[in-house]
Amino acid sequence: MFRKPFFGANISPACEYCAHSRPAPDGRMFYCLKVGVVYPYHKCRKFRYDPLRRIPKRRPPLPTFDAEDFKL
Repeated sequence: MFRKPFFGANISPACEYCAHSRPAPDGRMFYCLKVGVVYPYHKCRKFRYDPLRRIPKRRPPLPTFDAEDFKL
């Protein structure tokens, strides 16, 4: 009946993944429709979480093995 929220229940507000923000052309700042130009980790009272804006972390590289690792 109830779904689990994406990325857990306690999400710290940040304009980086807010529904009211858009990335600026320089790639470091964001345009907030409510506040104006802000940093990615700025937070305000108008924050509304948008799970599709969250960028997943990259997976760590797999370790490399050679034949010595599998000898008994």
